[in-house]
Amino acid sequence: MQMKKRSVRAYVLIHARAGHSKKVAQALAHLPGVRSAHACWGVPDVFAYVEVGSQRELDDLVMEKIQKMDGVERTDTHIALE
Repeated sequence: MQMKKRSVRAYVLIHARAGHSKKVAQALAHLPGVRSAHACWGVPDVFAYVEVGSQRELDDLVMEKIQKMDGVERTDTHIALE
């Protein structure tokens, strides 16, 4: 019997510079692993739901791609429990 590989699912809350929320959400939607991204009223400015194959992939997505996007000030990542 083959074990099913579990994915890592997380909610990434993104604080964007003023006037950048929609642009950040649109750019996020095109990244591999991002299942949905929405600009919102209030704080944080953007909510993203991501699903990747491993913790390492999550690290890369958040720290190397999302945090380095133009307009992103900081992120707060919440890994979903099984």
